[in-house]
Amino acid sequence: MFGDLMGMMGKLKETQQKIEETKRRLDSVLIDEQSSDGLLKTTLTANRTIKAIEIDESLLADKEQLEDYLILVINKAINRATAVNEAELAAVAKDGMPNIPGMDMFK
Repeated sequence: MFGDLMGMMGKLKETQQKIEETKRRLDSVLIDEQSSDGLLKTTLTANRTIKAIEIDESLLADKEQLEDYLILVINKAINRATAVNEAELAAVAKDGMPNIPGMDMFK
């Protein structure tokens, strides 16, 4: 019984380390997003850190339009980055979970 418990604890610790490694790796996964007309582009990491924003000069004349573009494009990029982040972390967590009877929540 204790061997099983120790094995499960070791597996959980290993999974926790893999999750931390995945989080660090996701800092280098870049998500590019742009407005439909290409006037505003942004790049985020899969950990949702903004790395770059490119704004076409034509948007600089209208503050309100620029703000709308920023909100739309950044929110789209955040949604994409969140999906990548969650999928990667869920895969690591599912793969590393010990087989505990009754704990089939990752199916």
